[in-house]
Amino acid sequence: MMGFVTTATAQNVKVQDVITPLPDGSIHLTNYFENDILNSVEHWNKGVVPYRKLMDFYVTGGSNFALGEMWAKAVRSGSMLYGYTGDQELKKILDNTVSEVFSTVRSNGAISTVPIDKQPNGKCGDMWERKYVMLGLSQYYAHVKKDPKVYQLMINEANSVLDQIGDAPKTPMTTQGWSKNGIESFTVMEPIMRIYKLTGDKKYLDFCTYLIKEGGCKGADLFQEACDNVLPRQMGNGYPKAYEMLSLFEGAVEYYRCTGDERIKKAFMNLFENIKKYEITLIGNGGADQPYYPKWNGEAWDNTALEQSNPNIKRMMETCAGVTWMKLCSQILRITGDPSTVDYIEKYAYNGLLGAMKPGGDGFSYVNLLNGRKVTDIGWGTKVDGMTVTCCNLSGPMGLAYIPYMAVMQSKSGPVINLYNAATVTAKTKKGRDVKFTIDSDFPYNNKVVIEINDVKSEKFDFKLHIPAWSKATAVRVNGKAFNYEYNGKYLSIDRKWNNGDKIELTFDMRAKLIDAPHGSNPEAWNYQALQYGPIVLSRDENIDPDYNKPVQIVADANGEVKITPVKPQMSTTRMEFLVPTTTGTIHMVDYSSVNGWNGKKICTWMPKLK
Repeated sequence: MMGFVTTATAQNVKVQDVITPLPDGSIHLTNYFENDILNSVEHWNKGVVPYRKLMDFYVTGGSNFALGEMWAKAVRSGSMLYGYTGDQELKKILDNTVSEVFSTVRSNGAISTVPIDKQPNGKCGDMWERKYVMLGLSQYYAHVKKDPKVYQLMINEANSVLDQIGDAPKTPMTTQGWSKNGIESFTVMEPIMRIYKLTGDKKYLDFCTYLIKEGGCKGADLFQEACDNVLPRQMGNGYPKAYEMLSLFEGAVEYYRCTGDERIKKAFMNLFENIKKYEITLIGNGGADQPYYPKWNGEAWDNTALEQSNPNIKRMMETCAGVTWMKLCSQILRITGDPSTVDYIEKYAYNGLLGAMKPGGDGFSYVNLLNGRKVTDIGWGTKVDGMTVTCCNLSGPMGLAYIPYMAVMQSKSGPVINLYNAATVTAKTKKGRDVKFTIDSDFPYNNKVVIEINDVKSEKFDFKLHIPAWSKATAVRVNGKAFNYEYNGKYLSIDRKWNNGDKIELTFDMRAKLIDAPHGSNPEAWNYQALQYGPIVLSRDENIDPDYNKPVQIVADANGEVKITPVKPQMSTTRMEFLVPTTTGTIHMVDYSSVNGWNGKKICTWMPKLK
């Protein structure tokens, strides 16, 4: 549904995606995720976002570095969400603010908080700001209006970067950035690669080749480090900032598409595998302030997968990082067709992303904590008329925009179903004809899903189904008959002649499972356990349980399975609540995403065991 700018000519793209997004308007979610998306659109993108005052930073400068990202991020997510919802009120807001931004353009074509005589200004986040301006405008151009003036505005912004940055006598990119290694400035590669695909002008590709040769930061070659399987926390010359590194490598995927450079593919695939192994937690995000990088407030890679139960952690898992991880996973899925990427998107979408969202839809937490104070507004950003505006407030809606973009996609042989939220979908058959179908589901409230074809001309084509890694024994039936298959970590392919009324039924294995804490650097962290139900992480919630953080021993069988009982939630904002058996009686646990920490109440996800 929500493709990026798609006017690239064949000669500009050397590696074609094996799975692609559906055009805008092709999918409509219902229930679960849809409620969150509409809540955010209504109360954030159409609600409290102060577009004009965020844009004013381009005229007056900012009190903090890189504040020019804020307006552009709002336009970026709003444009993708318009592409999904078709909300005309949202379109009017976007049209108006993009029209107004023309008044802020400097004489060299740059939209930046930095005056021309001080450009490029790495310490002010100049390159980072211009990157986001290009990303925001490119999403507006792709999803809202293909306005030739906006097209030229993107090109002028890109040219302002190319005019200033490069080999001598230009300014080296390694001198730019507010951080010790300047990695954030190199992330301009992603939008400039998009502009290369739009224009076919080789100077943009050459500029990105320069960024690759410079190694993506100062003092290290991040691409070679990834090829050499250096641990994420050890990459980047002592500054392994999760958000910025993910953004850089998203640009590297775009570069690979246009060059076929196998070294770059090896780099982003190795990084993907190492982040999965060493950094991603129960709720699908990474980065922490213990034990390696306390001064970076939980925003750096930190062996988080191993350290996640460490009781010394005070901040972890920046929302900007989680959303950009989700985006990188989607890029790799499109390139490789590897459904393991979907497992990680699903993990973050159901847990970390929704768990960071304010109940009123008017923003997102800066970080997610697993134990203690789950959410906070405290982090990098500013205040506008007393309202906290952070980078993460503005990234969270982009994560929501990616859910329908990823839920159902397209291969050359037919539809690809990744997520099982209820939906109506129009995709294409192998011959390119429309096929309309519904996903009838209360997932993840229960484990049954029915996919029914409503409108198709009889044809043989392929339905590809993502079988989640957590579902060890998924039952599949086609028109009432068992469909036998062997799970192999790949998509389940059902290739047959399809007719109106045909049905695929799936029953997922959603048993609750007890998870022992990983053995990280702190032995105090080892005596914890967590509980997961299908893709849903469960937590104890101080809002309903004053003993939320007391030691407990959950009763499980020899396979670690726990017999939990669903009950009516005690709070109207809770999605799921269960009675969980322990050796001293039952306790109440709820889905992680529902725990409301904005009123000061705390959470316990890694539960201390009775000794």
